[in-house]
Amino acid sequence: MTAALLDRAARTAISALEADDDVEFGVRLLANTPTHEGRDPELLRRWARTADAFGAALPPVASTARVVESDGGLARGLLARYTSRPVPTVELFTDTLALAEELIDLLGWRHWYPAGSVRAAAIAHEAVHERLHHGPAKKSLKRALDHVVLRAGRHTLYGHVAGADEIAAHAHARTVCGLGRSPLLLTAALATAAEPQHGSATRSPHPHPHPHPHGREK
Repeated sequence: MTAALLDRAARTAISALEADDDVEFGVRLLANTPTHEGRDPELLRRWARTADAFGAALPPVASTARVVESDGGLARGLLARYTSRPVPTVELFTDTLALAEELIDLLGWRHWYPAGSVRAAAIAHEAVHERLHHGPAKKSLKRALDHVVLRAGRHTLYGHVAGADEIAAHAHARTVCGLGRSPLLLTAALATAAEPQHGSATRSPHPHPHPHPHGREK
C-alpha cells in the first residue's frame, strides 16, 4: 500500500471512523448481525457497552491452541480464524496482518497499535473465543447481557446475543495488548482502505461496514 491508494474520500471516511468511540463500533457490529434487525438502538448500545466491559475485565489467559500462519486472508476477508478440530488452532493470515501494519503507519496510529500488537491482539481475541466456547464464561456473559427469553418461577433463561462475544473478544484484546483503541476501529479502516478505488480490482476484506474478520469453525 502507498499513500496514493488512500484517496481523499477514503481518508475522509477513515477520519470519520476515528471520531467514533469503541462502543459505537460495537453497536454497529450488532446492528449488522442477523437476528438484530429492528432492535432498539439503545438496547444494542447497552449490550455493546456490557460486552465491552465484560471482555475488558476478563483476566488474561494464554491460548491453548496452536498458532499457524497462512496467506490469502484478504481474499477470504479474514485476519484470523479459529478451528477446534482436529486440534484447536488459530490461523493467522499474514497478508491481512501486513496490510494492517502498513495502514497503521500510514494513518499515524502507531501510538494506538504498537508494532506487533495486531498479531498479539488476534491471538488474544481467539483465546477469548476458546473460553466462551468451552468454559463458564459463556454463561457469565449471558447473565451480564441480561437478555431474558423466559422466566418461570425462580428460573430464568438467558438468550444468546449474537455478536456480543465478538465485542467481548475485541475489548479483551484491546486491554491485554495495551492498545489505545479497539481492533474494531482498525478492521473498519482496513475495510475502507481495501475497497476498490479508481477502478482497482482490490477486493474489500470485509463483507459489511465495521466488520470483525475473525472466522470461526467448530
